[in-house]
Amino acid sequence: MMAKTPSNSGQPWTPGDTRALRKLADENTPTRVMALKLKRTPTAVQSKAVELGVSLKPVNQSPYNRRK
Repeated sequence: MMAKTPSNSGQPWTPGDTRALRKLADENTPTRVMALKLKRTPTAVQSKAVELGVSLKPVNQSPYNRRK
């Protein structure tokens, strides 16, 4: 069984979509959650973020799961 494709799959990104992507990235939203909210694939979200120069790396987590 194939995975269901999101409704916006293959559609051009609107200015509203790109604003939402930037806002979600600022809020440290995981890429998979962004994809669900934007109705896109995680790969499409990552590609658009690279194109826009938006970092999807979480800024509020320490590397290697170190706890203080």
